[in-house]
Amino acid sequence: MFKVPLFCITILVTFCGMSCLKANAQDISLVPVDEKTMLQRVTNGKRDIDWANMNIQFCSAADASFTNGSFDDMAFKVHRVRLEVLGAFRDKFSYHFRQSFNKYTNPNIPLDNLAGSVELAMLGWQMGRRWHLTAGKQPVQFSGYECWVNAIKVRHYSDFNNTIPAYQVGVNMAYSINENQMLNFQITNNRNSTISDQFMYPLPDGVEDSKIPMLGTVNWDGYFVDRAMQLRYSLSYGQLAKGKNIFYFTCGNVWDKKPFLGYIDFMYSREGLDTKGLVTSVYDLKNDGIVTAKNVEYFTTIANIDYRVSPHWNLYVKGAYELGNIYKESDIFKSGNYRRTWNVQLCAEYYPMEDSELIVYLHLLHKNIYLTEKARIYGAESYNFQRISLGLVYTLPVF
Repeated sequence: MFKVPLFCITILVTFCGMSCLKANAQDISLVPVDEKTMLQRVTNGKRDIDWANMNIQFCSAADASFTNGSFDDMAFKVHRVRLEVLGAFRDKFSYHFRQSFNKYTNPNIPLDNLAGSVELAMLGWQMGRRWHLTAGKQPVQFSGYECWVNAIKVRHYSDFNNTIPAYQVGVNMAYSINENQMLNFQITNNRNSTISDQFMYPLPDGVEDSKIPMLGTVNWDGYFVDRAMQLRYSLSYGQLAKGKNIFYFTCGNVWDKKPFLGYIDFMYSREGLDTKGLVTSVYDLKNDGIVTAKNVEYFTTIANIDYRVSPHWNLYVKGAYELGNIYKESDIFKSGNYRRTWNVQLCAEYYPMEDSELIVYLHLLHKNIYLTEKARIYGAESYNFQRISLGLVYTLPVF
């Protein structure tokens, strides 16, 4: 059988490809170079883009972990990779999209029809001097500095903020009282999937799904003392299941005047069903009868002080104290305190370039989880956890 040499086939394929590219280029040249986009047509050729920005947020570290003082393991980890696109057009409209590549995504989410890895997908409309409407997947208007600051700046979250549904689909109407104060009125979903997926453990018998699984939030933001003092307070209320509701009170109190940044947050939730799963987890996991606890409340206090030693160095100390209680006896859980945790963090951050978000950091964490006698009778045990991290943070501006 006659065989064509390989180099001949390669030359033939290359020639055909170049011919196709030439033909396509000729076709493209027939399209008018001044062809307007759809948006330009709608706006009658006026300016359509005010500004646009794309960035990639990256955080990676070498983590050494310990439990009760004994070495567990050491590994390189990528804590966060996020793609963010945001901008504005026509003076009145803005958009914000952000996707995390560290989150599990379920392609068949029945409630909001959006992959869980998409944190933000929202459009804003400045309706006048005072009113601003936001629609789409957006941050729930919880307050507290640790909650609303960019997650790329948080080395270790409190248990409370690590388990709340921070991004949900809904609408928010903001009203500017004046240049230093604002009110937000928001309605969002309180989950993005089925009720069974929302909870870590099986639900108690008789719990029926809510037909309106939504969360309403009222938020007030205030800036004082030349905007150095920042206050943010929120109340939220929603339905988890039929007859099972949830209430949040969250607030952040910030002093931000260089070289100091200090804040203290207070976070409280009262839940008909344990959405965070922290109190439920104290039950002996070997027992097949474990179900999500009812009538749970959580309280968290977070305090932090940053000091910018120089343009290249920043130091901070941070601590959190948290409580997990049953406020009303139900099923196997008696009322009382089940869980008390605290953590302390020390961090040194080095900025190689003054005008860049590139950071090299050394972070030390000690966390203690104390389970009370009410929890220990179910088989749970107290423990402590330590972590040493040497990491790198960078926000890469694409355009």
